[in-house]
Amino acid sequence: MTLLILALAAFVGSHFLLSHPLRAPLVKRLGAGGFAGVYSLIAFATLGWAVFEWRRAPVDAVWSAPAWAWPLGAVVMLFAMILFVGSVATPNPALMGTPAAAASADPRGVQRITRHPMMWAFALWAIVHATLGGTSRDIALSGAILILALVGARLQDGKKREQLGAAWGAYEAATSFVPFGRGFFMPGWTALIGGIVLFAAATFAHPYAGGPNLWGMA
Repeated sequence: MTLLILALAAFVGSHFLLSHPLRAPLVKRLGAGGFAGVYSLIAFATLGWAVFEWRRAPVDAVWSAPAWAWPLGAVVMLFAMILFVGSVATPNPALMGTPAAAASADPRGVQRITRHPMMWAFALWAIVHATLGGTSRDIALSGAILILALVGARLQDGKKREQLGAAWGAYEAATSFVPFGRGFFMPGWTALIGGIVLFAAATFAHPYAGGPNLWGMA
């Protein structure tokens, strides 16, 4: 477990350092393309290390999820996949490199639900897997993803505020950090249908990838 925690700390810590305090000086020295290459290399290396250590870590149960938690977790995962599809189906102002014009004061689709749909998709994935997995290695991995997603989203708000100024301010004022913080909104047909298709594919593939059935059934 010690090596797993170190690997996860390297993955999360390097992401925060490269995305925020080290980004500007490295881009200046290496150029945008060079920085992207270094960033990708470090991200894949630390993620690979974390996955390797997760596979080697002991499978010791901390708790066992009750039967009712499995269908509830499946519903949360469906919502997470709808957010994820919606975050990539249309220009997402919260993502790196998205044009400033995408930060509209009249958000559409999943951006009306939260201005960080991709990060919340990862956060919900982490919460579900920590809750249903119940092992120390699942909790460690999921905790790292949760921190990366939600702390990263907060830091991204600050970065976008500096980069886009008034455009981001108007977008931030029209959106919510927490899902449904400004009321209930539909995600849009593309996100809804795409999320359902992705969820169905994951439900089918999950047991073949070594995981349990998403509904908790044998």
